[in-house]
Amino acid sequence: MTTPPLTITMLGTGTSTGVPMIACQCPVCTSTDHRDKRLRSSIMVQSPTTTIVVDTTPDFRYQMLREDVRRLDAVLFTHPHKDHIAGLDDVRAFNFFMEQDMQVYANQMTIDALMREFAYAFADKKYPGVPSLELNSITLDPFFIGDIPVIPIMVWHLKMPVYGFRFGSFTYITDANRIEDAEKEKIKGSEVMVVNALRKEKHISHFALDEAVALSQELQLPKAYFTHISHQLGKHKDVEKHLPEGIYLGYDGLKIHV
Repeated sequence: MTTPPLTITMLGTGTSTGVPMIACQCPVCTSTDHRDKRLRSSIMVQSPTTTIVVDTTPDFRYQMLREDVRRLDAVLFTHPHKDHIAGLDDVRAFNFFMEQDMQVYANQMTIDALMREFAYAFADKKYPGVPSLELNSITLDPFFIGDIPVIPIMVWHLKMPVYGFRFGSFTYITDANRIEDAEKEKIKGSEVMVVNALRKEKHISHFALDEAVALSQELQLPKAYFTHISHQLGKHKDVEKHLPEGIYLGYDGLKIHV
């Protein structure tokens, strides 16, 4: 697969509650550092001709406004948890201005959830103004969205299969605590990986900080950034200064070029 130059924007780097968390007065949630303000986790992948968003979080509308996105060619979903799908309704603005259906790519489990959660968008008689979606069922087979090659990577979120994605030399993995060896092979050779690192303490379904570091070092990638971060991890500036060389905390608005 040939890959054009890509720009990846971290639209959000927070866990399901976001940071700051509602009603919390901890040092992270009250921090004035913009890197400690984390919307729910999502990325935007752009080539010179194609724009993809991975997951539509509850913050999708604001993320699109903040990045001044005028065109969106497709939405790609990792899994059906609410913090990754809840903002899908707001793609209807793109329907209006682009005058076309939004292309949605997901595995069948996630498609089934979208059809339940947004049943009004798939009704035989649709109310005017509902989002117009074209669903594309994907497997682990590689495919293209526009000129961007996509390689799905199956990871485990406790017992739920979740899709990570490799776009050329960039790999994105969220909501995972285990990756089988065969799927790790798909990641090797990436220049940059983004992976979830929820907190310092071990978690039932997410990589903890030391586990995310160990994975990054095992794969021997030049750069790794962490995402899906909770307020329990600590302040950005305090955590990052203790990370090994080539490993960083992501933050909202960060742009990565590959």
